[in-house]
Amino acid sequence: MKKTVVIESAWCKKCGICVEYCPVKILELNEDTVYIKDSEKCISCGECEQRCPDYAIYLQKTE
Repeated sequence: MKKTVVIESAWCKKCGICVEYCPVKILELNEDTVYIKDSEKCISCGECEQRCPDYAIYLQKTE
C-alpha cells in the first residue's frame, strides 16, 4: 500500500527539520511553508513525520 506525504500548512512553523531529514530530498522550505517538490520520489520512510515537532507532516495511506 502506497503512502503519500501530507503537510498541514497551518501547523507548520517552518523549522525545516523535515527538510533536513528527508533522505531523498523531496521537501523544500520557502518563506511561507514546507512543500513537496517531487512526490514521485518519496520512499514513504516516515522520517519527516517522526521528526516534525508540530505534527504538521504525516504519511497518509492511499490506494
